[in-house]
Amino acid sequence: MTHARVWRFRPPSGREQEFEQAYSGTGHWAKLFEKAPGYRGTVLLRPSRLDDWWLTIDRWESEEHFKAFERDFGVQYRGLDQELEGVAGDEDFVGAFEED
Repeated sequence: MTHARVWRFRPPSGREQEFEQAYSGTGHWAKLFEKAPGYRGTVLLRPSRLDDWWLTIDRWESEEHFKAFERDFGVQYRGLDQELEGVAGDEDFVGAFEED
């Protein structure tokens, strides 16, 4: 079983490349997540229509692994979130899911 966390984003016009560099599976967020045990990777889904939502899917071995990441890397998480302010544009947490 894999714990997946899904977010949707609408980056500001003209910042899509910067967004992709930060939020892709090799981007800034993924590099932070990789420091934590139980991280299984991130997938970035690009919209097929202009101005539609982008999606990220962050996968963890379990919800407990994600909670441990939040506990152990909360300061770094908030710092990166502040550093990337404005790159993500509109963002919403879609939800947490369990995947077979």
